[in-house]
Amino acid sequence: MARLVLVTGGARSGKSTYARQLAEAQAGAWVFVATCPVSDDEMAERVRRHQTERAGRGWVTVEEPLALPAVLAARREAGVVLVDCLTLWVANLLGTHTSDRLPAEDAFAAEFDALVAAATAHPGVVILVTNEVGWGIVPENALARRFRDILGRCHQRLAAASDQVVLCVCGCPLVVKDRASEEPHGA
Repeated sequence: MARLVLVTGGARSGKSTYARQLAEAQAGAWVFVATCPVSDDEMAERVRRHQTERAGRGWVTVEEPLALPAVLAARREAGVVLVDCLTLWVANLLGTHTSDRLPAEDAFAAEFDALVAAATAHPGVVILVTNEVGWGIVPENALARRFRDILGRCHQRLAAASDQVVLCVCGCPLVVKDRASEEPHGA
C-alpha cells in the first residue's frame, strides 16, 4: 500500500525511534536510507548507535547522502523505506552549491519535487525523518538562516504530499495530519 509519512521534531525528540517502530510494524522488507556523511568521531558514534538499534532486525541499510529519488526508484520491492534524515540531505545538497552567493530559497525546488514524485510513486510505505529547525533563535549568519529557510520549504512540500505528518515532542508522537481521518470539506 503506497503511503508517505513525514516524521519531524527537534533534536532528541524521539522521531528516529518512532519512525523505526512505525516501519517495523509494517509487513515486508525494510530498507533504511542513511543520508549522514561521517565527518568526525562524534558523528561516527551517532551512526553506530543507530546501526545497533537496527542490528539483527532484518533491515537493509543504504548509505546515500544525495540521490534519494534514485534510491526510492531502485528499492521498489521494499515494503518500507525509512529515510533518516532529510535535514542532513538538505545540508548535503547545500554543500554541493558552488556559487559564492547564497542559493535562493527555491534553488533546490527541483530536488524536492523529485523526492516527492519518487516517494509518492513508491508502492510501499515511505517514512521520511527530519528536524524542525525553525523554532529556535534566528541563526547569526546568513548561511545558517538560508539553510533553515530552504529546509522549511522542503518540509512544506513534503508535508503537503504526505498522507501523514507526525511531530515528536519529548518522545511523544503527535499526529499533525492524517489523510485517512480527514473528512471531505463542505459535508
